[in-house]
Amino acid sequence: MDKVPEENFTTHTSQTTETRHPSPRTLGELRASGHVQRSVRDEIRNNLLSALREGRDPWPGIVGFEATVIPQLERALIAGHDVVMLGERGQGKTRILRTLVGLLDEWTPIIAGSDLGEHPYEPITPASIRKAANLLDDLPVEWRHRNQRYSEKLATPDTSVADLVGDIDPMKVAEGRSLGDPETIHFGLIPRAHRGIVAINELPDLAERIQVSMLNVMEERDIQVRGYTLRLPLDVLVMASANPEDYTNRGRIITPLKDRFGAEIRTHYPLELDDEVSVIEQESDLTATVPTFITEILARFTRYARDHPSIDQRSGVSARFSIAGAETVAAAALHRATVTGEDVAVARVVDLESVIEVLRGKIEFESGEEGRELEILEHLMRKSVADTVRAHLGGIDMARLVEAMEAGEPVVTGDRVTAGDFLGSIPDPDTTGEVLDEIAERLDAEAEGERASAVELALEGLFLARRIGKEADESGQTIYG
Repeated sequence: MDKVPEENFTTHTSQTTETRHPSPRTLGELRASGHVQRSVRDEIRNNLLSALREGRDPWPGIVGFEATVIPQLERALIAGHDVVMLGERGQGKTRILRTLVGLLDEWTPIIAGSDLGEHPYEPITPASIRKAANLLDDLPVEWRHRNQRYSEKLATPDTSVADLVGDIDPMKVAEGRSLGDPETIHFGLIPRAHRGIVAINELPDLAERIQVSMLNVMEERDIQVRGYTLRLPLDVLVMASANPEDYTNRGRIITPLKDRFGAEIRTHYPLELDDEVSVIEQESDLTATVPTFITEILARFTRYARDHPSIDQRSGVSARFSIAGAETVAAAALHRATVTGEDVAVARVVDLESVIEVLRGKIEFESGEEGRELEILEHLMRKSVADTVRAHLGGIDMARLVEAMEAGEPVVTGDRVTAGDFLGSIPDPDTTGEVLDEIAERLDAEAEGERASAVELALEGLFLARRIGKEADESGQTIYG
């Protein structure tokens, strides 16, 4: 990587922490500094190998791919291959592509004012070549941060060759240049990604004739625009994402283009429950406290949905499904806290009821299941709660709690019942207190809201085990007893 002066400072950006760029401002100063030019693939390869050698994680925020996707991707990058990521929706394909920015050198020199960000040692456009020949060592140099070297395009059916590669700029023609002048070209996304990374999301959505325009970029590493003789030796890493179903539904990746990708890597949903929980906790923007066991219920719910025969598995059940569930549960808790005047909003099992109505539109059911969508999702949610109860509260003797509820008043909860009122309705605290303490300890519930959430989970578990009853009254409250 390029050397950075000692007087550096840091500023925070959306992706990384920036240090001040190196000091050379002309080509002569750049040569004197000992700067060595590297291709994009060399940068990524060397920086990746350095991270692996030093034990640093090159993939911050990527969860669940450590033994599957990541090793394949690392081998592809070390080999210098263009890569297509193939996987169902919500499997983190775009997240991985954007993480590649961290493998570029933090700062790289460019010819000041050049359209394509060319390296001062290697101008490639006629204007930059002419400028370098005239100014020699006085050629002005600017520095570009790696965040500016990543370009992303969502492939849509209306994307044109001009968008990706370029076209004639009528304004430049109007200035007096002839149509045969290559400097009349307005470059598209791929040439402007020169010395960087270009990512095409949902590649099969590109019309086949548009995909053809990428063939030269992928193999010969140059572009040709409308028969111009201009050939640009581009230095660009092409990444793409695609959904397997796109090959037969909305479109396909043409065979010559598939052949030009050096690696096709399949992604997947998290294989382990802990990874699923980690993804939810990492990606959710929560407006209230959501205990881990509530998140675990949502993770189990999502995993059951992915395996259920009544749900269309070809479209997938995205990680966004469980993330939206966690955010909905948090919103329900904050709504209750606001209405009832609670100081701290903590999600409880009763808030899971809001999830099913909100999320059923995010998945597709098999034909013939019309009208049973809610029934199926409610069944899966009950299974998820029961599994979580067994995992965390198995072995606790709840006989005294059941006996106290049989002998006392029913326990009331709901979206208008505070944590304090709920805990206060549990009968015979002298008898049940020890059981409640053990439940709270198992679930790391300390504050009142967390304790109420833990106890409510236990009561729901007793109901699902048919040891106590449960019903909803006309006001929307849920009564255990």
